[in-house]
Amino acid sequence: MSNDMSPDMSNDMSRSVVSAVSSSGTYSFTKPNRESVTLVAGLGVAGDVHAGTTVKHRFRMEKDPSQPNLRQVHLIHEELFEEVRTAGFEVAAGQLGENVTTRGIDLLGLPTGTRLRLGGQAVVEVTGLRNPCKQIDDFQHGLMKQVVGRGPDGRPAFRSGIMSVVLSGGVVRPGDPVVIELPDGPHRPLRIV
Repeated sequence: MSNDMSPDMSNDMSRSVVSAVSSSGTYSFTKPNRESVTLVAGLGVAGDVHAGTTVKHRFRMEKDPSQPNLRQVHLIHEELFEEVRTAGFEVAAGQLGENVTTRGIDLLGLPTGTRLRLGGQAVVEVTGLRNPCKQIDDFQHGLMKQVVGRGPDGRPAFRSGIMSVVLSGGVVRPGDPVVIELPDGPHRPLRIV
């Protein structure tokens, strides 16, 4: 996926959809797919181990458990699975630990502060990039090289999804439309959170 967002991306609901939802109540790398997930404002995915107002990522909790949880909902674009398949890897929705898998959205090209309306009620705000960890290679050896590359400027390009916080709760299901609301003012590129 490119880091350039086409002008029609924020308005084309027919191609911007939730393709899968996943959650897990225990610390596990992969998350099973669900028929639906419920997003709870200020917390994340109901019943998911990463839900909470303060950080729930184990490594980050060891450093400072009082940090705000900017990683309440993890989103990945389904197109990434097609890209890594060409390199010989088989990855399906939920297997990289995401809660929401999307189709038809350049998630990595969104600016910080973008709001995504998922279905009829839920709204998340994009906080930044997911930092890929060694668990990706533990899942499938060599996969890390596929999700971490170099951008045109030579800097690392992280492609393993984005993180967000829940502004408005609601039920999210596969097939739900995703509506993109870009922030006002100058757009800030995504950074690891």
